[in-house]
Amino acid sequence: MAIPILKWAGGKRQIIGELIERIPPDFHTYHEPFLGGGALFFKLCELRGAVRAVISDINPDLIMLYQIIRDQKDELVTYLHEMGLGNNRNDYYKAREIYNSATENPLMKSALLIYLNRHGFNGLYRLNSSGRYNVPFGRYTNPSLPSDLEISRASQCLSRSSIRQGDFRTTLSDAGVGDFAYLDPPYMPVSATARFTSYSSLGFTWKDQKDLAKVVEGLDRKGVKFMLSNAANDEIEELYSSYRVEKILARRNINSKPDGRGKIPELIVRNY
Repeated sequence: MAIPILKWAGGKRQIIGELIERIPPDFHTYHEPFLGGGALFFKLCELRGAVRAVISDINPDLIMLYQIIRDQKDELVTYLHEMGLGNNRNDYYKAREIYNSATENPLMKSALLIYLNRHGFNGLYRLNSSGRYNVPFGRYTNPSLPSDLEISRASQCLSRSSIRQGDFRTTLSDAGVGDFAYLDPPYMPVSATARFTSYSSLGFTWKDQKDLAKVVEGLDRKGVKFMLSNAANDEIEELYSSYRVEKILARRNINSKPDGRGKIPELIVRNY
């Protein structure tokens, strides 16, 4: 069983069944330009084995981690075993400071990212305006790092993947007829207080949403089947009104206030 290595805001574990049942039975190459935690990618691997894929994200540290899992899993496992970091504030903030300074050691930085993700508040990945990771300590009772077997399985899933860092405007350029793309961008806010769209320090604006719709139009013209997730609101529905738009209910667990969690409507957009 392949499971995501990281927790990720907006991750698709809660609606994975809805997504899997809508994936085309056959395609040439799988594309995912907003990879994040990769819930759908790893579930697809569990069901079909390692697929030919082009997976990408704008976050360079995230992409570096996936490349290391694919190419240097044994060395990564060794780092995780030898870090010696516990579940306490002192170790966490020490690790966070090293992570923000560790530019010369990709293995160390990737191992620290896993530790911070599993021990940080709500499993968030958040950067301040200076591009520094600033998620506070999570105070979990017994958080765990991924097992050696989980990392090995993730490495196997990634074995047929081209893993790229970059913006969605460029990373989908190779998609062609017979391919399938899943797009899970930072969501449009559904309320005045719903603001978690900052997957990078630059955020994700309404202009980005409109640019994404143009990229999707290009995929459709090239004969690429696509599926896209986003928040259920009028602006997004209008943006994709020429395609098949379905509304589902999804549970959202990553929220700073417990009463802000629960089932909310989301959209699934397809051209098939």
